[in-house]
Amino acid sequence: MHVGLNLVYLVPGETGGMETYARELIPALVEERPRLRLTAFVNVEAYEAGNGPWSALVDCVRVPVRARRRSEWVRGEQQLLPRLAAGAGVDVLHSLGSTAPVWGGFRRVVTIQDVIYRIYPEAHGGLRARVMGVLVPLAARRSHRVLVPSESTREDLVRLLGVPPAKVDVAPLGIGASAVEPSDEADLRRRLELDARRVVLSASAKRPHKNLIRLLDAWALLPVDRPVLVLPGYPTPYEAELRGHAAQLGLDADVRFPGWIPASDLECLYRIASCVVFPSLYEGFGLPVLEAMARGVPVACSDRGSLREVAGGAARFFDPESTRAIADAVAGLLGDTAAAERLRVAGLEQASRFTWSATARATLHSYEVALGSAV
Repeated sequence: MHVGLNLVYLVPGETGGMETYARELIPALVEERPRLRLTAFVNVEAYEAGNGPWSALVDCVRVPVRARRRSEWVRGEQQLLPRLAAGAGVDVLHSLGSTAPVWGGFRRVVTIQDVIYRIYPEAHGGLRARVMGVLVPLAARRSHRVLVPSESTREDLVRLLGVPPAKVDVAPLGIGASAVEPSDEADLRRRLELDARRVVLSASAKRPHKNLIRLLDAWALLPVDRPVLVLPGYPTPYEAELRGHAAQLGLDADVRFPGWIPASDLECLYRIASCVVFPSLYEGFGLPVLEAMARGVPVACSDRGSLREVAGGAARFFDPESTRAIADAVAGLLGDTAAAERLRVAGLEQASRFTWSATARATLHSYEVALGSAV
């Protein structure tokens, strides 16, 4: 079987969870089935960066578009990719970024991580939400199989897009022990001006549905000796509003916006964090929750979307629309060491149930079913 991987969407360092998905799934597929032939189709930005498994582990084909421009990404995926994939002789084309070519003589599998564009269209901005509103349902309809990371997302696709339940395969994302050495703690504390203060971490993209405005409001409710809240994640135009809101609340000394940080810095932040807080209004999966649990960090998180499914009984849940509930959940973890320890231990056990090898096996099964199915 020759599988093509549609990564036309992926701009390194700017694609968030869908980049993590590609970086982790490709090595897992190679490990799980070494004789599987894989060809990655990447945009100019990813091809020139050359720092991903799509170039190091598998054959790589350059699609001549720059995906930072939405029109170019769509053109590359819908017009150029089908011909390139057919020329490479792929049997199955797996699109990892929720949209997919709607034509081609090969079988088509698409991973749809979530339907945030339907539930919170402001998360993507007006134009992108409209584009996703056309391309995602079209991809689901024209693909032979649809992969999703959770039962919650499967239910959303059936309910909101009318996808037949039998067409959808659930392949939960994985988590593994990090091979990255953490940065030096003293150096990181100096660079982020953390001094010797306690740290609470919340890693996410700066988008409205991540609910960081309410998190800042909740932070203002904590006592004056509150920890430093660190908010890494690739910046968006929305970050200016977050920074302004933090300043308006008088939180300049208590919040850090370091932007996209190296994996070594993030690893160090996990090591020094007293807890992780994840207030998102909607998640198709919620990988940052598992990443924290796998590192033994207690988690307080929203009870929306797939997060209860992913976190199980190993997190302190809160209503993400209540700033008081968010503040109380964080304060509870910070002030109750026994409860924090219970969640730390439970989180390690919960995270161990999610592996990228299992994700790869479920994905391979979907490829095999696609080869024998019809749209």
